[in-house]
Amino acid sequence: MPPDVLLPASDADTSLRLSLPSDLSDASLVVATVVAVVDVVLRVVALAVVPRDRRPSSAMAWLILIFFVPSLGVVAYLLIGSPKLPRARREKQASMNRLIEEAARGADDVVEEHPWPPWVEGVTRLNHALGAMPLLSSNDAHIIADYHDQLRELAEGVAKAQRYVHVEFYILSHDDATAPVFAAMEDAVARGVTVRVLLDHIGSWRYPGYKRAVAELDRIGVQWRLMLPVQPLKGRYQRPDLRNHRKLVVVDGETAFVGSLNLIDRTYDKRATIKRGLLWQDLLVRLHGPVVHEVDALFVTDWYSETDEVVSQATDHLAPPDPGRRLHCQVVPSGPGFEGQNNLKLFNALLYGASRRVSITSPYFVPDESLLTAVTTAAERGVEVELFVGAIGDQVLVFHAQRSYYEALLRAGVRIWLYPAPYVLHAKHMSVDDDVAVVGSSNMDIRSFELDLELTLLVLGRELTDELRRVEDDYRSRSTELTLEAWSGRGFWRRLADDLARLTSAVQ
Repeated sequence: MPPDVLLPASDADTSLRLSLPSDLSDASLVVATVVAVVDVVLRVVALAVVPRDRRPSSAMAWLILIFFVPSLGVVAYLLIGSPKLPRARREKQASMNRLIEEAARGADDVVEEHPWPPWVEGVTRLNHALGAMPLLSSNDAHIIADYHDQLRELAEGVAKAQRYVHVEFYILSHDDATAPVFAAMEDAVARGVTVRVLLDHIGSWRYPGYKRAVAELDRIGVQWRLMLPVQPLKGRYQRPDLRNHRKLVVVDGETAFVGSLNLIDRTYDKRATIKRGLLWQDLLVRLHGPVVHEVDALFVTDWYSETDEVVSQATDHLAPPDPGRRLHCQVVPSGPGFEGQNNLKLFNALLYGASRRVSITSPYFVPDESLLTAVTTAAERGVEVELFVGAIGDQVLVFHAQRSYYEALLRAGVRIWLYPAPYVLHAKHMSVDDDVAVVGSSNMDIRSFELDLELTLLVLGRELTDELRRVEDDYRSRSTELTLEAWSGRGFWRRLADDLARLTSAVQ
């Protein structure tokens, strides 16, 4: 056959070539239709599910993410969309609340003769209704502001234990700074003292001393558990960013320590923070009196939640009042185990009740609409409001989101004090007028209001408020005041970074 003679294609070949595009087109159409239907269904379901029991700003942020980036939005929502702990965990919280109520039966929230304003009674009743803990009289409280003194007093407190020690920290690490506390626990175990330790799983494992800490706890023979463990292969899983952020130590039901301090070196043992020379500045409060039982009850609640074991100390009846102790104290627990935002409601109530002055210290001040309104309204009605925050931050997004609120605060008349580097101001407290103080683990941001389990302590009495004022005076002497003129002159890119970071705070 000559090479230049071309044979025509067979009818079969022609049919095959013509049919392939048609089949592919039909398949593509089916796939496109399925994708479109699924997309519409997802959007409709999102509209029905996402806004349920959620703040409008948070719901809108989630819907925008799901509508514009469906694959990422849906996966993220399935992982971290629910701001509540599993139902079984919340039922445990409710059952412990009933035990606490029974143990505290007879304790009054109202004290007939007291020096504080009448509106304070309503605040204590609110706290009792939300968190099950009543206001208790006959307590002592003392502030420990120096980091080295804080660790020394913790170690000395544990060293005095005769019956039991309860330790609970968001971050618990074994390093040179915390070694004396571990040594005190070891000595206590050797004396026959029962030592129980709770540490947050995600909060602690991110730090180099975590493995050394759990190994040391095993070696010295304490009873310990992880709080809110994220271990799906072991059947333990919940939203991974729902964390237990509490910090407390209880010794024999007689002494308690609460505040912002994590049990870790104040550099946080990270190369980056050590390189920058950062040092965390915290506040710790030592307590004596009936309120220690409330702190202990909170530990036992968390222990029961992780172990199903009810420790008897928390259900003991409260000790009789000691007239020599003059402070009235109330523990306010909060977090995703409760139905409401207990800490946020407390802060708002105090701000609306204040008549003369309010000082707020918060490392992460990212208020929701209600808290921002409460703060600015207090300033606008003539209350002297000041806010202490760090000039530097350890969390980039939160730091920039916080800065986005400065202009509104300054325009309302709030004075903002920037605590200087290299310190990360990590203390969390508020003083109101002359007789009301609040200290604890709770930041003033949406994470602490909705996602983290927190411990807040309300103290009524001039003695502790005066101590806290001296701490605030020290902050002020070290800090630089931020003015509206200086803040308004910051560059475009910094302003943009602040405003964009603010958007992320709504996705909860």
